[in-house]
Amino acid sequence: MATRDEMAASFGSAAKEYEAGRPTYPAAAVRWLLAPIGPRPRVADVAAGTGKLTAALVDAGADVIAVEPDAAMLATLRETLPAVETLIGSAERMNLPDESVDAVAFGQAWHWVDVAAASVEVGRVLKPGGVLGLVWNIRDETTPWVARLGAIMKGSHAEEMLAGAGPTVAAPFGTLERRTWRWSRRLTRSELAAMVRSRSSVITAASGERDRILAEVDELFAASCHPVEDGVDVVDLPYRTEVFRSIRG
Repeated sequence: MATRDEMAASFGSAAKEYEAGRPTYPAAAVRWLLAPIGPRPRVADVAAGTGKLTAALVDAGADVIAVEPDAAMLATLRETLPAVETLIGSAERMNLPDESVDAVAFGQAWHWVDVAAASVEVGRVLKPGGVLGLVWNIRDETTPWVARLGAIMKGSHAEEMLAGAGPTVAAPFGTLERRTWRWSRRLTRSELAAMVRSRSSVITAASGERDRILAEVDELFAASCHPVEDGVDVVDLPYRTEVFRSIRG
């Protein structure tokens, strides 16, 4: 079984699957994250991946710089969002000037960081009154077929954390405000398979185990799907988006 660090570093090898399979974020959730700061904020999207949260921040009117440690993920982001400024960096070392941004956002990423070091680094690059925002899309497993999907893939670090006490932050941040949005995403067979292949536990699995997971997911899709007007089979995958924010004093 892969280590936590190996899993955290695995996504670049599945960048195309990540872009095809991972969902975006609700516009209302992104607006809430940015609400404490003024219009046209300068936002660092850290661990930006292929740009799922980056695109939502741009749509919300932010001027975004995408910070990502994996060159393969960043290359895919540049293809889809060529106008966005990009930078190789990490939560613990962003390579940004002091007090240079109004907000720092992490989508599907804070559970991978060194909380103490990342909190200090976020505090360094944020302007006074700036926002630290943490966002996760989590499958809603109160739906039986989605619970079965989760059992096939096994849980993630993020799902375990959010099922418990939730994320933590360190100085110079204190209390985290929290809001939840519920919504659904329609997926074809290939899109669901791409989402599964983009998960770190599947990327790092042995080939036989990965094949078993994908075969069981395909069987689950066949048992759970329904056709739409053009005759394509789809499933409606319910999500909840969990958003946390904290203000730098």
